[in-house]
Amino acid sequence: MSLKPRQVDFLQTWDILRATIEGVITLTKVNRAEWNDRFSDVYSLCVAHPEPFTTELYNETKAFLKKHVLDLRNELDKHENNSTLLKVYYDVWSKYSQGIGFLNQLYWYLNQQHAKKSKLTDADITYGGAYSEAPGQMVEIGELGLEIWRQDMLEKIQDRIIDLVLEAIRSDRKGDTSVSTSTVNGVIQSLVSVEDPKHRIPGDPRASATFYERAFEIPFLRDTGNYYKQEADKLMEGLSVSDYMEKVIQKLHEEDMRARRYLHPSSYHKLSSECHKRLVEDHLSILLKECRSMVESDNKKDLGNMYCLLKPISAGLSHLAESVESHVRKEGLESVRALKPDTAHVDFVDNVINVYKKYKEVVSEVFKSDQLFISALDKACTAIINFKSSAKTPCRSPELLARFCDSLLKKSNKGFTEAEVDERLNQSITIFRYIDDKDVFQKFYSRNLAKRLIHQLSVSMDSEEGMINRLKQACGYEFTNKLHRMFTDVTLSAELSTKFNDFLTTDAIQLNVNFSILVLQAGAWPLQQNPSPFSIPQILEKSVQTFETFYGKQFNGRKLSWLHHLSTCDVKISYTKKTYIIIMQTFQLAIMALFEKSYELTFSEMQQATMLNEDTLTRHIQSLLDCKLLESDGLITKDSVVKLNKEYNNKKTKFKISGAVQKETPQEVEQTHVAVEEDRKIFMQAAIVRIMKSRKVIKHNVLIQEVLSLSNGRFSPTIGVIKKCIETLIERQYLERTPNSADEYSYIA
Repeated sequence: MSLKPRQVDFLQTWDILRATIEGVITLTKVNRAEWNDRFSDVYSLCVAHPEPFTTELYNETKAFLKKHVLDLRNELDKHENNSTLLKVYYDVWSKYSQGIGFLNQLYWYLNQQHAKKSKLTDADITYGGAYSEAPGQMVEIGELGLEIWRQDMLEKIQDRIIDLVLEAIRSDRKGDTSVSTSTVNGVIQSLVSVEDPKHRIPGDPRASATFYERAFEIPFLRDTGNYYKQEADKLMEGLSVSDYMEKVIQKLHEEDMRARRYLHPSSYHKLSSECHKRLVEDHLSILLKECRSMVESDNKKDLGNMYCLLKPISAGLSHLAESVESHVRKEGLESVRALKPDTAHVDFVDNVINVYKKYKEVVSEVFKSDQLFISALDKACTAIINFKSSAKTPCRSPELLARFCDSLLKKSNKGFTEAEVDERLNQSITIFRYIDDKDVFQKFYSRNLAKRLIHQLSVSMDSEEGMINRLKQACGYEFTNKLHRMFTDVTLSAELSTKFNDFLTTDAIQLNVNFSILVLQAGAWPLQQNPSPFSIPQILEKSVQTFETFYGKQFNGRKLSWLHHLSTCDVKISYTKKTYIIIMQTFQLAIMALFEKSYELTFSEMQQATMLNEDTLTRHIQSLLDCKLLESDGLITKDSVVKLNKEYNNKKTKFKISGAVQKETPQEVEQTHVAVEEDRKIFMQAAIVRIMKSRKVIKHNVLIQEVLSLSNGRFSPTIGVIKKCIETLIERQYLERTPNSADEYSYIA
């Protein structure tokens, strides 16, 4: 055919075109030649010379479609039987929607060159341009056909159709599926299909409600709400809360499946919300009352159902999370309140970890690792681990955890494989993360580590370093800096001992004893000075003096302080029938060495010879009496006489006197807490000075908050202690109150 514009007789051409249009819209067979000819006729009318017939063609087509839809509606009106109306409507709609699709293809040229060019843009609609139904507005033929169907068919019979659809869905809920699912779905989808994307509610071009929402969704949701309101009331009367939740979950699942069978996807969430509102929210107070009992009885099934029902509700899970937190805290506190003194550290960790693991599993399995419940578990664990029997007593958790780690890392630890030790150290880190007073743990841990390193009691250096690396990951390098320096000192001391032995060999010096030494930095090791004056036994004097000479040559300006109370000796006993090698402290060696010249000594004579104070001497004499190396009548006093047990006998030929490495006494624990408090004051004063250097002038409350922020992760200082630190710094003239304000400080440079 020629694409050149030509003169066309509109009426003659329309009569021919109309016959084909009728065949297309009714799905009557149209052969390919006829289709091609009519396609050319549409083109010819749109480009006719001298004037195109586009508007006439559009108007005639519109009139034809309106008459066709009116005829179809009249046919539907003949069906008084409502049971068949839905089926007939669906069949008519299916044929019409297919036909209008074909017709839209036939009018391709008109759609592309005229209808699309006259369409309003999205910006016109969104920002208040011309209304979509303005006079002269031309739409594509497919859209026109759907719009006519909506206006001349659906809007005239929608009340009957919607009532029948709602009745069919009600019947489906009751198990009656007499109306085909495909029919109901097809009818509902027709409400969606006829919606012009640019169409809006008359009078409000920006409103977003569609015909589907106005005609069907709103009444459907209202009908659904009424249905489930009645259903919930019936179920609540006859069932327990547990059974009610089971039934509700079942119905919600059924309604979800029903939505996917019948509704447009835009309605899924709205339907779910309406069902939740009627089945759950309307009875929320009754459900929430059962939360605590479900948590206390560890009813995972009911808790899972409760979580499932409350999750979609805004703030619905908060009460359940609070119940979980309260119960975990209660169970945990009961497990750590009454601990036996001897096994308190092990029982504390085991009990806390058991509670943590139990409810971690519940949070993971039942509550799907919901952040709200993870937070509830964290809060409960924090309360358990940082529990104080009274406001004035310190929390024991840091001390107990440090003792637990010490028991695992000592050689005396028996019954655990390396993997089990590693696992239990990981558990200890889990508890450590919840501890508020991490500096207290650090102090106890470092003291225990010092004893293990000095007395070579560590079960494995790899385990020791592994634990320190875990602590570093949890708190950073600064937290473990001193611990790393302790390991460095041990390594350097081994190298120093090798150099000292080379020095002895080179200078041909004989010490007559095997002498090894640990040189430790005073700032890195949490060690007390000698608890008493002490006169070094003559047998050790040469060794001490020789090492001091050697060390002075190696390091100019350094000063050595001897910690004899931490030193140990391997002593050979040969006055007995059998020869024994006994590991004892230097103080105990000094006492035993006195009996080389006499088998019997008074307390005063021993004190005069050793220079030890009364308490220290008494304690070490008692340890020798307990192992029966010495003998005495009654308790040790200033007037006591102590004798050497020449008949000493022991099955072991090599052993250690138990008093050599003592457990921490209550006084030492108290001293540790005092040391922590002093360290905290120094830390806070340094933090205040650092803040003041940076800010120069600062308000009181802001300074308090910044100190709290800097302290976070190490300990939780009280406001009163921070105030005392501020007053101390004012007295020391680091800062002063500003003249114009009582609650403002300035830095004194």
